[in-house]
Amino acid sequence: MTQTKFTGLGIALITPFKEDDSIDYDALGNLLDYQLQGSIDYLVVLGTTAETPTLTEEEKKSVLQFVLNKVKGRVPIVLGCGGNNTKAIVDKLKKDDFSGIDAILSVVPFYNKPSQEGIYQHYKAIAESSPVPVILYNVPGRTGVNMLPDTTIRLAREFKNIIAIKEACGNMDQINDIIKRKPKDFMVISGDDGITYPLITMGAQGVISVIGNAFPKEFGRMVRLSLQGDYESARVIHQKFTDLFDLLFVDGNPAGAKCMLSLMGYIENKLRLPLVPTRMVTYEKIREVLNSLNVKC
Repeated sequence: MTQTKFTGLGIALITPFKEDDSIDYDALGNLLDYQLQGSIDYLVVLGTTAETPTLTEEEKKSVLQFVLNKVKGRVPIVLGCGGNNTKAIVDKLKKDDFSGIDAILSVVPFYNKPSQEGIYQHYKAIAESSPVPVILYNVPGRTGVNMLPDTTIRLAREFKNIIAIKEACGNMDQINDIIKRKPKDFMVISGDDGITYPLITMGAQGVISVIGNAFPKEFGRMVRLSLQGDYESARVIHQKFTDLFDLLFVDGNPAGAKCMLSLMGYIENKLRLPLVPTRMVTYEKIREVLNSLNVKC
């Protein structure tokens, strides 16, 4: 089944930049090799963590093609395809080539602050136009509006090609409500590294991860152990990373992830405005945690 492709560890892939602000394809290639060697389950390309709003349309096409060429079908690819202009998304879904894409991840419309009915109609239009399965993405801390469980369940029941939700609302009760009432084949995916372990114990089926950029093997093992019901072994790994969970987001995402990856030697610590690198105090705290995990910096 299509859904099983997206069980486990998905990586919210970053976009490495050079000091001159251009995309660092050498670093991206090395990072992809590292992810694939880490036994990840799938990749999410051009999502929030990729700084996609700062990329030109040509850069987006170039990054996607680079990833497709590098991965060569070894893991499924999820493409970020969302926004607050429903017609523009529908047009893209109808016109673009989705060869090699296994699903899209589409965020709740931001800034406009639509009603629950508006959110439903937005996703209805996307579901009716998409040539590939759709993963919903609820992240009210970024969008300014929270898609409530009733809306999620309504969409899951009415559209068979809406196969999952990446939930990053941070409200365990809300996510549990979805898990309890969802159709059998509809997946709940954690959108928050820090609560992935408890969410899987409640019935979630994995995570689209930021920390996995740096620790694909270790974090992936925690996810798989949790899914297998070995909660004690998974908890030990989860607790190894608890200090990093907050540090990665205290100065915004992907500033923390890029700080960590630069310390590990994979990329330059470069973001595109309006995002900037972490504060030095955060940088040093991340270095200390990495040292405690015996990661060379």
